[in-house]
Amino acid sequence: MARIAVIGAGMGAMAAAARLAVAGHRVAVFERGATHGGAVGRLARDGFAFDTGPGLLHLPAVYRDLFVKTGREPLESCVELSQVDPASRHVFADGTAVSLPNASRAGVHGALDEALGAGCGERWSALLVRAREAWDATRRPLLEEPLWPDWRVLGRDPYPAVRRRGLFGRSARPTTATLAEVARRELVDPRLVALLESHALAYGFDPRSAPASAAVLPYMEQTFGSWYVRGGMRALADALYERCRARKVTFAFGAEVAGIVEKDGRAAGVALADGQVHEAEFVVAGIAPARLPALLDGRQPYGADEVRPVDAPEVGATARFTVCLALRGAREPGAVHRTVVHAADRAAELVGVFGDGPGLGAPPSGGWGSTPCARPTVTVLRPDDPTTRPDDDHEAVTLTAAVAPHGPVDWLDGASAEAEADRLVEVAGAAVPGLAERVLWREVRPPADDALVPGPALAGRDGRFLRPGNRTRIPGLYAVGGWSHPGGGLAHAGMSGALVAGLIVNGDDWHGST
Repeated sequence: MARIAVIGAGMGAMAAAARLAVAGHRVAVFERGATHGGAVGRLARDGFAFDTGPGLLHLPAVYRDLFVKTGREPLESCVELSQVDPASRHVFADGTAVSLPNASRAGVHGALDEALGAGCGERWSALLVRAREAWDATRRPLLEEPLWPDWRVLGRDPYPAVRRRGLFGRSARPTTATLAEVARRELVDPRLVALLESHALAYGFDPRSAPASAAVLPYMEQTFGSWYVRGGMRALADALYERCRARKVTFAFGAEVAGIVEKDGRAAGVALADGQVHEAEFVVAGIAPARLPALLDGRQPYGADEVRPVDAPEVGATARFTVCLALRGAREPGAVHRTVVHAADRAAELVGVFGDGPGLGAPPSGGWGSTPCARPTVTVLRPDDPTTRPDDDHEAVTLTAAVAPHGPVDWLDGASAEAEADRLVEVAGAAVPGLAERVLWREVRPPADDALVPGPALAGRDGRFLRPGNRTRIPGLYAVGGWSHPGGGLAHAGMSGALVAGLIVNGDDWHGST
């Protein structure tokens, strides 16, 4: 039985803690904040409640496996999980709207043909067939296994180029195109292009530079469905926290780790800002790997031949601007849980979030991001959940949009934040009837300086969209969470915890579950 110190109480860190505790280890979690869950936050006020982080769960099998492996109670006995149907409604710049059924390929095909015109469903379905090839090729190395030592082979994009007939026969070579190039070439219709690119934007990717393999993002959603937890995603974080406590994991909140203790060349515990030292045989860092050198007296936890920590927006890390709306009036019958209102000018939006070019390796001129566009893409969440409202004559609605984490706008400036909130509310009027007149109050949640949202790891583009491995070059020190392999998102964070636990329990030569 080893002593294990976990830095941070985010979802990946808690997933690792629960699994390690079940394996017989003594696990202590040190969190500098006041609560658990990391980005999975909750705002409660006047009987209203809002998710301030992820609003839906994809790949629920990750958490089903976690709860089965860490106790007798399955996930569904700890939280009330339900499919969201339709999975989403999309309102495009020309006013066209389509509702897409949950986890139904045929249903999506038919809905797109009916709303956008004959042939649109087939083009979308054909793209997702190719996305499935990319998913099948990378599911294990990019989700279920530790990052390969020879990670450069994942720099080749697994998304297949469209087969074409010609003088020299048919070709299906892997593509080197970006997601935006694939969208324009294969989808043609600008509304289908917007649909594909909105999935990338939701995960923090610039479609102008993201690899074509980012097409796995809508594939995952359409194949495995969109799921909601009664009480919001915070209820899932609470259930995981309670599972950890039931397995004797200890938590210390308000406990900032100031350094990682090393002894005989390996991690040997953590030193807190208040001077306390907690010895351990293993240290699991649930923080961005880019922050690790500050805890290691400047030492780099990764070698020159490994995937290095990055936090730039061009490789999948933007910020989210959130507005929580308390509304008078009941949620109308037939209201959709999630509506995406697409930007009127997608090109202007991408410049506003990512800058004036899709440059890789160096910021575009003027830095990341520019002046926000007047009508950005806004995701509107309207859960039909009595726990989110004081009574049935009121409704809790959450608006989110991707914004630049760096640039000319100071999101902490009250006037700038309120102006952006006004833009989001105006756009969201296309999803909520009479929205402006129904607002009782709103709370604006601009991104903090360090509130980047990491996306999942993707293959292609020479490995620039991979995340640092869970193993570091310092024995006994492991990295977990959205900034580490296999990247961000609730499901990927949960898998990160599974991978770290597997490495500690089975040894560094472990290659993942079979």
